[in-house]
Amino acid sequence: MYLSLAQHSRIVAHQWYDITVTLFKVLIPALIVVRLLEQAGFVDLLAQLLAPLMHLLDLPPLAGLIWATAMLTNIYAGLVIMITYASDWTLAQVTCMGMLMLGAHNMLVEVSIARKAGCRILPQALMRIISAFLLAWLLSWYYADDPVMQQTHAFIWQPEVRGADWGTWATTQLTSLFWTAIVILILVTALQILKVTGVERMLEQALKPLLKLIGISQKALSMTLIGMTLGLAFGGGLLIREAEKGELNPREILAAISLLGLCHSLIEDTLLIALTGASLWAVVGYRLIWALLLIAIIARLIPLIPDKVLDRWFATSVVKEPTEEKVG
Repeated sequence: MYLSLAQHSRIVAHQWYDITVTLFKVLIPALIVVRLLEQAGFVDLLAQLLAPLMHLLDLPPLAGLIWATAMLTNIYAGLVIMITYASDWTLAQVTCMGMLMLGAHNMLVEVSIARKAGCRILPQALMRIISAFLLAWLLSWYYADDPVMQQTHAFIWQPEVRGADWGTWATTQLTSLFWTAIVILILVTALQILKVTGVERMLEQALKPLLKLIGISQKALSMTLIGMTLGLAFGGGLLIREAEKGELNPREILAAISLLGLCHSLIEDTLLIALTGASLWAVVGYRLIWALLLIAIIARLIPLIPDKVLDRWFATSVVKEPTEEKVG
C-alpha cells in the first residue's frame, strides 16, 4: 500500500518532533553543564587530562572532551561542542574525531540494550571504545602524509563563545540548537526518501552476503541488517525479542550484538558525521570494512570459548531467567 505525500510528511514531522525533543532534553542540560565547567576552568582541565590519548591520534586536547560527551550522551551533543569550541582542525582530524564518535557514542543506552539481549556490559563497552580508538589511530597514521587531509578545515558555522557573557552565550546556543533541529529534519526526510525509494532495502541486500561470510547466524541475519542500517535500538530490540523467545542461542546473540555495537545506523549516523566535512569514504568504507574484519575474527573465536567462560564474562541466555524464577 502506497502512502500519499501528506502521510509521508506526517511521518517525517512526527519522527522529527520525537527525535528533537528527546535530544534537546539531553543536549540543553549538557551544554549548560559544559558552560559552567568552562567558566570554572574544568573544561580545559578535562581536555588536558585526556590530552595524552588524543595526542596519539594527532588530535587537539579538546577532542577528549568531545568524545567523552558523545559517549555519555550522543553524537549530536558531541558535534555541537565540537563545532562550538574547535578551531583550526585539519580534515584528517575532523575525520578521526568522527570515527571516534561513530565507534563509541550513547554508551549508557546502547550497552544497556546489549545487556538486555544477554551480553555483558563491560566487554561490549571496551570493544567499542578500543576498536574506535584503534581505527582512529590507523587513520591518523594513514593521513599523516596526505596533503589534502592535512588542509585546515572550516565548519559550516563556528561561533566564538569563549569569554563571552551569558547573554551572548545563550544567543549563540539558541542559534546552534535551531540549526541542529534543521539538520535533524533534513536527516529524517532523507531517511524517509531512502526508505520509499528502496535504497535502504538495496543496502540491506548488498550487506547480506557479507554478513553470511563473516559468520552471522542466518536466524539473526535480518535483524542484524536492520540494526546496521537503521540503528542499534531497532536491531537490538528485535534481537532481544528473539532471544526471549529462545530462537537464538547466546553465541549467535553475542556475534550479532557485537557487530551492531561496532557498526550500526549506517545511514543516519553517516549522514550526521558527513555534515562536519569528514571523509565520506572513511565514515562509510573504512568503518564498515573495519567492523566486518573484527566480527569475522570474533565470530570464529566465539565457538572456541567454553560455556562457563562465555556465561561468566561475555553472554548469558535470557531464556533461562524465567525458568529459574518458576523453579525457585
